[in-house]
Amino acid sequence: MTTTTPAAPASHTPPAGFEIRRIGGRIGAEIHGLDLAEDLDPAVVAGIGDALLEHKALVFRGQHLDDDGQLRFASLFGKLTTAHPTVPSVEGRPEVLPVDGGEGIRANHWHTDVTFVRTPPKASTLRALVVPPYGGNTLIANAAAAYQDLPEPLREFADRLWAVHTNAYDYAEPKNAKAAEHRRQFVSRRYRTAHPVVRVHPESGERGLFIGGFAQSLVGFGPSESRDLLRLLQSYVTRPENLVRIAWNPGDLVLFDNRITQHYAPDDYGDLPRLLHRVTVAGDVPVGVDGTPSYVVEGDDAAHYTPVAA
Repeated sequence: MTTTTPAAPASHTPPAGFEIRRIGGRIGAEIHGLDLAEDLDPAVVAGIGDALLEHKALVFRGQHLDDDGQLRFASLFGKLTTAHPTVPSVEGRPEVLPVDGGEGIRANHWHTDVTFVRTPPKASTLRALVVPPYGGNTLIANAAAAYQDLPEPLREFADRLWAVHTNAYDYAEPKNAKAAEHRRQFVSRRYRTAHPVVRVHPESGERGLFIGGFAQSLVGFGPSESRDLLRLLQSYVTRPENLVRIAWNPGDLVLFDNRITQHYAPDDYGDLPRLLHRVTVAGDVPVGVDGTPSYVVEGDDAAHYTPVAA
């Protein structure tokens, strides 16, 4: 039986003093007229939430928040996770993850944040502290548009697939001792979680391809078939028309919906410094098109990381 996918959220009229400027055909918008350091009216917060559902990734230019300001803003959208299930936080800030590309630690693969646990984040905030004079952008992809791009027979096939996500797989060789230590920390506790390949968004009802770099195998398929099928599906996520490229300036903040996007930070800035701080909002357990929730294959439920699991 053929099913229909719910339409994306309708456009809305934002609150007064709140301007939305689209920056991509299928994903991305800049938000103007707000100072995130101020106390935001609940109507404004609701408007930002609506814009996030519609545009998937929101850019707030020139905010120049500190860690407290970023934590305060992120907490408007739900309870916060700790920085990461295995990687240390900024000292004294258990919810803040340093993303320090200048030390050879580069997230240059397509992924959705922390999908190797049963309850990945709802949303991620990234704040730019140090950016290189060239390169160092962040690409964000619309996984719902990717699902809609699939030919109908492939879409129906994907609806039935499950993928095992893990933080322990064959990474590229570390560039230096610092990157090697980061790798050791990253896999110090092993997680394997089965998620539906097609996730139903808990708020919008949209379907999106929930895969990315941590998805390493498909349930019921061997390694070769898994790689080929995941590569095919991933090619729809990373089509140029489904992407937005964020060029950073110091003080910028980006908020993106981790439930229906992937992102990638190209390694194109040599040995130059690049430092972002990440704060993530706790999410729920993904469910597939038939309502079946994700389940743990190996490891625990990461209750130390996300309050939803606790």
